[in-house]
Order: sequence, then structure tokens, then C-alpha cells
Amino acid sequence: MPDYQHDLLFGISVPPSARDHAALLGTAELADDLGLDIIGFQDHPYQSEFLDAWTLLSYVAGRTQHIRLFPNVANIPLRPPAVLARSAAALDILSGGRVELGLGAGAFLAPIASMGGPRRTMGELVDALEEAIVVIRALLKPGPPVNFRGKYYSLTAAHPGPPPPHHIAIWLGAYKKRMLELTGRAADGWIPSLGYASPDDLGRMNAIIDAAAEAAGRKRSDIRRGFNVSGSFAPSASGFLQGPSRVWVEQLTRLALDHGISAFNLGVAPGADADVRTWADEVAPAVRDAVASERHGRRAAGTTPQPPPNHAAEAAALAAREAQRLVGEEQGTPPVGQAGQQTLLAIHQHLRQELARLREVIDEVREGRSSAVQARSYLNTMTMRQNYWTLGAFCAAYCRVVSVHHAIEDQSLFPDLKAADQSLAPVIARLQHEHEGIAKVLVEVDAALVAMVEDEEHLNDAQSAVEHLSDALLAHLKYEEDQLLEPIGRLAIQV
Repeated sequence: MPDYQHDLLFGISVPPSARDHAALLGTAELADDLGLDIIGFQDHPYQSEFLDAWTLLSYVAGRTQHIRLFPNVANIPLRPPAVLARSAAALDILSGGRVELGLGAGAFLAPIASMGGPRRTMGELVDALEEAIVVIRALLKPGPPVNFRGKYYSLTAAHPGPPPPHHIAIWLGAYKKRMLELTGRAADGWIPSLGYASPDDLGRMNAIIDAAAEAAGRKRSDIRRGFNVSGSFAPSASGFLQGPSRVWVEQLTRLALDHGISAFNLGVAPGADADVRTWADEVAPAVRDAVASERHGRRAAGTTPQPPPNHAAEAAALAAREAQRLVGEEQGTPPVGQAGQQTLLAIHQHLRQELARLREVIDEVREGRSSAVQARSYLNTMTMRQNYWTLGAFCAAYCRVVSVHHAIEDQSLFPDLKAADQSLAPVIARLQHEHEGIAKVLVEVDAALVAMVEDEEHLNDAQSAVEHLSDALLAHLKYEEDQLLEPIGRLAIQV
């Protein structure tokens, strides 16, 4: 598996024991003093011997200066996502931007029900978590009032804010296929725990996350990979993370380089100060040095691992199936509205598929598996590229399709939506502004690809231009879907 090239984070997770609260707070302050990056606390509100996780995080934030804080992981069935978003934003403001969000679907069904929480099937828990992510992101992002109607959560003209001072990352505790796929398409990070996922499981799980990320039009490196680990420091080695610090360094370095793990959280008991010191003073700096050294060597040798090609057709098909699931499910959505939703998604998925394939072709040229001219055998198979035989000509066709789609929206779809619902005016104004920006990027991409066909020395310029387009267009499409699919359905807008 690839090294995703993230900076390394080292932190601790401490059981939120009410009985040992004094030792717990001392351990948290020590981690802050030693320069560790992050501290997490379990969130099991049904555990009568545990402190409430969010109260504890808030109190620790007031007693520390630098360390980041996160629930590891928040129990979504017992934490209404809209309120959780407000809580996270407030604590991020008060702590100076030190909050991240670990989220879990809530697998302990009976204890959750005992606290008055919903009794859901495992499949329903995953669906509810996906809706919760939509709600949290919508309320953390400044903008107009938000409307969202899901099966489990909804927002009606809910005002986002207060805006946090930094982007609050959402990390998911995930193990099964559907949760891993959700991580790939919707989360900022993955934080499994040793005991539920062994080092031997990480490759298979990462592959599921990667495939889902590609299907959603994301980069694999968009998702940070974490790992909650535990072990014992001992004079001699006897297994995984069982032995002297040098053994820990070797094993964690391999996890970083072979599986892309970049956030290591050590589980420690309250008051286990010796282990925290060894972790911070011996293990963390040595792993950082070892990983940096090997990364430098790989770059110098030109052997930095690259993710395998993005299989665009398969990825887009998966994304289309997922998008299909998200529309037309509201009771009472008019058939015309459902048809409008499906049409917009079909257009967007086609654009994503073609863009992904363009990125693949450039990768093939870079890897020496194709030249710019030889790539025509790939290009000619695509709808937008028929009768064109160079990358530059392909972009001329592709860019026209994108531009025509945007022109149709500006001249027809957007006025219809604005006339039907004046509250959409700020959203439409932003989308139209983004259309203008993307039009400029398309011109740059077209010129860069034509130059590459003429001289492959311009490959880096072409790749940079396409990545710029990818970042801008994929973010735009996602925002448009997040904001307009629901009103298109509700207002029965034809697309």
C-alpha cells in the first residue's frame, strides 16, 4: 500500500475514568508539556464509571495550551449531530483551533437503547452516520440557512455557525466494508483501533477506502490514516508493540511507510506517565526521523510509491450508484423533481468520469506507459473525445462540454430555482461565481495539454493544470449537489 505522505502525528488516548480523574488530568497536561500532538477520550455515555467525553474535552482544553483534542470516537446515536457541530465549533473557538471530530456509528445497541437512544440495525446506523456527517459539515461551514431532509436527521432553515477558526476534520472509526466506503467518500480521516483491526488487516481496509475515495472523485491522500495502538515497553521483544522502544520504532515506521498510517494514538492508563514520556521522547521522534529518511531516499531514487491508476469507469459507476441512493428517497418528492435530480447527477457523474480518465492518461504518459500521441488509442474510446486524437484536442472537446453545462445552468436552471425559492439566491450567486473561475481554469488546461502534445517536457505543467481543474471542478460539483438536489426535488424543477 502507498505512503500517503502525510505529516506524522503522535498522541494518546486515556480512558475517561471518573475515579481516576486527577491522574487523568495530570496525564493530559504531561502530554501537552511533552509536545504530543493530540489526545482523545472514548465516548460511551452509558458507562456509569466514565466522565462525559465532551465535558472532559472542554475541561482539558482549558488546562492545556497546544495539544489537539478529539472524541475517540463520538457516539452519534447519543450525540445529535446538529448540537455536536455547535459544540465542536464552540470548543474550537475557545481552544484556539485545537478540536477534531472522531465519529462512530454506535455499535453497542442495547446500552445505547438503555440511555434512550434509538435502536437501529447496523445498516441503519451507517446510513444515519452518513446523514450526520452532512449535518455537521453544513453547520460548520459559513453560509445561508441550511435545509436538509434525511431519514434520520433534518435541518429546516438552520443557521450555520459560529464558524470554527480552522477546518475541523472528521475521522471515522470504521472496520466493515460499508463504514470503510463511507470513510473514503466522506471523511477526512480513519481511526481504527488495534484489537479490532490488526496490522495485517490494514492493507485490505485501506484498499476499500481508496476505491471509495476514487469513486467519489477524491484523492486517496485526502483521507488521513490513523491507528489507536497499545502495547508494553519491555526489555525484550515478544510481539507487536511488545518490547523496547527500538522495536516500537521499527514496527510503527513500517506502518507509516507501507500502510500510510500517519496518526498514532497510544492507549495509556491515567497516571501512566513513564509510558507517555517514552512515547513522546523516544518513539515519536525516532519514527519521524526514520520515515523522513526513507521518504527522502525514495524521492532521490525516483522510487516514491505512487497509487495505482484510478480506474475511472469503475469508480464513476460506484459513485453514480451511491448518488442514486441519495436522491428521490424523500416521501412526496414529485416525479418531475426526482427526474431533475437524476438528470443533474447523471451529467455530473459523466464529467467526473471523463476528468478521472484524463488524469489517468497523464499518469500513463508520466510513467512511460504511453506517449502523448500514443494516448489517442485511449482517448478515442470516450464519448467526449470521439474524432479527436490528441490530449489537447480532447481537452478542447471536454472543456466545451463543461462550459456548455455551466451555461445551461446559468441561463435556465438557476433562474428557475431562484424564482421558486428566493432563499437560494446566495447559493446560486456562489455557483455562478465558481462557473467564471472554472472557465478560466479550463482555458489554462487546454493550453497546457496542447503544449504537452507538442513537447512532453511540458508534462509537469499539464499535470498541474489538470489537478487545478480537478480540485476546482470536483469541489464545485459536490457543493452544487449538496445545495441543489433537495430543492430541485422539492420544487419539481426540470433539468
